[in-house]
Amino acid sequence: MIELVIFDCDGVLIDSEPLGVEVDKVAMAAFGLPMDEQEIVERFVGLSYAAKTAALEQLLGRALPADWWEEYRPLHSKLVEERLAPVAGITEALAAIELPACVASNSSHRWLRRGLGLTGLYDRFAGRIFSGAEDVAHGKPAPDLFLHAARTLGADPARCVVVEDSPHGLAAANAAGMPALGYTGGVNPAARLAGPGRVLFADMRELPGLLAAHAGSAA
Repeated sequence: MIELVIFDCDGVLIDSEPLGVEVDKVAMAAFGLPMDEQEIVERFVGLSYAAKTAALEQLLGRALPADWWEEYRPLHSKLVEERLAPVAGITEALAAIELPACVASNSSHRWLRRGLGLTGLYDRFAGRIFSGAEDVAHGKPAPDLFLHAARTLGADPARCVVVEDSPHGLAAANAAGMPALGYTGGVNPAARLAGPGRVLFADMRELPGLLAAHAGSAA
């Protein structure tokens, strides 16, 4: 009954979000908006670059150049090269999942190729990677990206399952009419991810069993 498993990338496949939060903390301080990790997670994690820029502009009360992030890219690249790893348990989970799968992330294709490549996961999804920043008009929390992925791969949205770790991604799954599994082992606590149409889990090694249980209950 499951035609497609749709994985978010950051925080679901690769453990990149703590690194991004670390860089954002430096950037926010430079903008005169000092924030702790929790506030950065609540405000920005899961947003597309465009949505994040818009949120930051609203806080600052002024427009930002489109390339404002470039100043912080070297720091991000350094942290990525030194510390980026697959999310704990995801390699074992993927090895046990035989269902068709894809990646649908708000990140750019450039970052998806790099992040998945550095962690050895790119080949698992090559040709089935979708970017909310580049492939659709509106990234998450709009449903467009998930619906685009399903349509491109010939899957019925009602028979897709989304694996997400952010409120924005889970909201997008709900809006697309797709059941979702919310991973609580990352930067977002379970309280921020709970909601209708969602099953929460804390260990990626649980994922194959959760997908099998969903398929069984749907049947």
